[in-house]
Amino acid sequence: MLKRIFVLVLLISPGYLTAQTVTGSWYGRADVSHNATANNYLTELILKQKGNEVEGIFGYYFKDSYESFFIRGKYNPTTRVVEINDLSILFYGADTRDGIECPMHFSGILMVSRVSSSLTGSFYTDKKYRYTCPELTVNFILDKEADQDSIISIGATAQRQFWKPIRADYIVSRPVERVDDNKPAAPQVLFDSTELVINRKRSEELLKEYNSRKNVFSKEIEIAADSIRLSFYDNGDIDGDTISVFLNNQPIVIGQGLTARALNVYIALDTTKEVNEISMFADNLGKFPPNTALMVIYDGTKRHEVYLSSSLTQNAAIRIVRPKKK
Repeated sequence: MLKRIFVLVLLISPGYLTAQTVTGSWYGRADVSHNATANNYLTELILKQKGNEVEGIFGYYFKDSYESFFIRGKYNPTTRVVEINDLSILFYGADTRDGIECPMHFSGILMVSRVSSSLTGSFYTDKKYRYTCPELTVNFILDKEADQDSIISIGATAQRQFWKPIRADYIVSRPVERVDDNKPAAPQVLFDSTELVINRKRSEELLKEYNSRKNVFSKEIEIAADSIRLSFYDNGDIDGDTISVFLNNQPIVIGQGLTARALNVYIALDTTKEVNEISMFADNLGKFPPNTALMVIYDGTKRHEVYLSSSLTQNAAIRIVRPKKK
């Protein structure tokens, strides 16, 4: 009898619970708790657990918008509760992404079974905003097959919206045809809602500075798609880091600050090349050197994470290669 009781205690002991982790790709639909007719949010949490802390990417689709943020939070292995503070979510009645954003927090409890794992909870706001920013209830499901994919897999509609540019994004076309064989073709910035104009003189000065630094390649990624989306986040303290982005040694984004909110750049790769190079140039070092960023590459089916670190003497760079033909 005593032996049986001992076995039962082992099965429900805290050691069993601490073995459970929130690391993984979680997907769910967030609904406005008090209005059944309101639009819902397709949401994702890409989490990595380190002890009692979590970090990763929170993203959501709402109407014509996709927003994503680098997040940090806490995980209590005893209560199995995840807490993430300070998220900005578009007001449920907004017509476009230019609408009011609600300051929200997330709290959810981890439930694990042999069949599936869920993270059930809600997005809630501070007391003073509770009447204008209602609670959003959500049930995240772990995608065990995701392998770090970050495409919301709830429905085909969401997958198609993934490629829809929004106002604050940069879109870069294929390089223009060469006019002078001695000069490399430069990519064209087709769309820039922040109305940043890449001044030719500034571009030339930047290119000179860029070439004076050493390119340090940290990773080679195989991608079959003709176009990709780059999302840059300041993954450390938000300390004023500013970057420029180069494609095949030509500037495509100049002097943009890094925050927890994604800086999105859509790129059409040069398919005539076996290798496309993407580099991050540090315009400054912020308050806490060096200039660091998390770059997430989306190719339409998979996500690839790269941590970049650049300084005033070197550029952080990666290579994108075409798959070898079988």
